[in-house]
Amino acid sequence: MDNNGFVKDTSWQTNGDSGLHEECGVFGMYDFDGGDVASTIYYGLFALQHRGQESCGIAVSETNGPKGKVTSYKGMGLVNEVFTQDNLEPMHGDIGVGHVRYSTAGASTRENAQPLVLNYVKGTLALAHNGNLINAMELRKDLEYTGAIFQTTIDSEVIAYHIARERLNSNSVEEAVGRACQKIKGAFALVVMSPRKLVGARDPYGFKPLCIGKRDNAYILASETCALDTIGAEYVRDVLPGEIVTITPEGGIQSDLSLALPKEKEARCIFEYIYFARPDSHIDGVSVYASRIKAGRFLAMDSPVDADLVVGVPESGNAAALGYSLQSGIPYGTAFVKNGYVGRTFIKPKQSSRESSVRVKLNVLKEAVDGKRIIMIDDSIVRGTTSDRIVKMLRDAGATEVHVRISSPPFLWPCYFGTDIPEREQLIAYNRSIEDIRKIIGADSLGYLGVERLEEMVGGLSICKGCFTGTYPMEPPKEDIRGDFER
Repeated sequence: MDNNGFVKDTSWQTNGDSGLHEECGVFGMYDFDGGDVASTIYYGLFALQHRGQESCGIAVSETNGPKGKVTSYKGMGLVNEVFTQDNLEPMHGDIGVGHVRYSTAGASTRENAQPLVLNYVKGTLALAHNGNLINAMELRKDLEYTGAIFQTTIDSEVIAYHIARERLNSNSVEEAVGRACQKIKGAFALVVMSPRKLVGARDPYGFKPLCIGKRDNAYILASETCALDTIGAEYVRDVLPGEIVTITPEGGIQSDLSLALPKEKEARCIFEYIYFARPDSHIDGVSVYASRIKAGRFLAMDSPVDADLVVGVPESGNAAALGYSLQSGIPYGTAFVKNGYVGRTFIKPKQSSRESSVRVKLNVLKEAVDGKRIIMIDDSIVRGTTSDRIVKMLRDAGATEVHVRISSPPFLWPCYFGTDIPEREQLIAYNRSIEDIRKIIGADSLGYLGVERLEEMVGGLSICKGCFTGTYPMEPPKEDIRGDFER
């Protein structure tokens, strides 16, 4: 802990898995016909499980029942571990929010699971948040000095408090959300449930995705469109960067764009397209799958090499590998078998036997690679501790050459907006040439996606490239605040 009692992020020191982590997925639903929404939220969260595998929760309320009565349940683990028939069935309510969470080390507790439920003068509030605030610490201190008592170490509670405070001087909950959003800085996609309204908000830069769906007479807010597909809802549109939407039976979808920025200032997280989002999702009108295929094609154009087989490191490397194959004409194949039952929660071996943590997740199909020159496509290299083992596994299985291609540029800077990228000294690309990295991971050649290809990859959308260039869309914090508040 630091001097303020906040848990510091030490996951980069202890985690044997060098993969990137997203923080959360959010889901909200309001059935205007009065049907229970808890079981649908459950399936929506199931579809968003890839965004967070540590804890999850659901909160529901009956809009025609006693004002302020919220039924909620949350716990540690996967959606199908936390929720059972027994705890879902009693959850009656026609409006509700749900959340799946991944946190950095140190605050992996049930208290920090979301949604957060607040009882205050004006009634109740349930909030689910995806993202990371860069001014959470100062906002939290201000609240503490005026008597606020915090139950969690997550920045989402700071948002909930500010909405509750602003509600006292606002005419509506959506006005309170808007006022709170003016105070918070950073990345956020919010779903807020009040007794009679469902509110969605997206930060002005659009770092985190949020979309609107409709099924019969019910409206849905979700982090990704794949969740809408899972529950049989139709996609209506994305919540725009800087937009606050209010969903009610009287008004349908009402929009407030007073926080929106000019289009060129928007800064979506490029890693939604490269890695985080499910390939069957569309974000801001762009297919995640198509953008990964494009990344692979660009790699084949910009970093060609002679080989016998193109393979992807599952899952996010697969589409890029297919793109490389389509562009180069080199056959696409499967080299890895992934254990689909391994989440991020399995007990990791001791430092001394770290290799097995990779082998638990992946194994090589010897018959596919033996005697062949392999092009291996992965989405990123963070610390390099996994890449060298995977290259070695291919060589051990008989690959004569291993050429590594990465469908993102090299990481050179940390992220402050909700992606678990460690401080610079922990990044393999920091102060090293591509040739240095190639030697460390043991590949025959190494090529990264060019930074200039990123906008092209997502059809010209404005994106954040801070972790590659050090140029952030907003002033980053003076000190590394990541880990002071868990998401």
